[in-house]
Amino acid sequence: MANLEALVSAHPFCRELAPGQTARLAACAMERHYAADAFLAREGEEIREFFLLRSGRVALEIFTARRGPLLIQTREAGDFLGWLGLEPYALWVVDARALEVTRAIVLPLECLNRLLEEDPLLGFQLLKRFTQGMARHFASMKRQVVNLLHGL
Repeated sequence: MANLEALVSAHPFCRELAPGQTARLAACAMERHYAADAFLAREGEEIREFFLLRSGRVALEIFTARRGPLLIQTREAGDFLGWLGLEPYALWVVDARALEVTRAIVLPLECLNRLLEEDPLLGFQLLKRFTQGMARHFASMKRQVVNLLHGL
């Protein structure tokens, strides 16, 4: 567990959390590796996990009948996925596919949501990070969509 706690505390999303807070997150967490082209999530599936990417790259894609999968955003080490799952019964609106071997810290949302409710200070710290990350992700997505449209 100490190794997993070190991995959690080293991730940019969790940096500067109190040691007790990272320990609580680590108690929920597991480490996973994904081969290139493996799916972390598929569109339409219920979001049940929150991913902290440690290495590799993940494509967020939408499928179109005319052109097949379209890359709308790329996530890399230090990024996160699955924040929409904080809403109960939320579904993935994209496919998340590893572009290369990818390592992630995975937190089941059932456990993460319980921690957010039990520890309001941890909940506040994580929600600030979700908000900051979402702002970066939307700006990045805008750039990628503009590039996609110019390529049509």
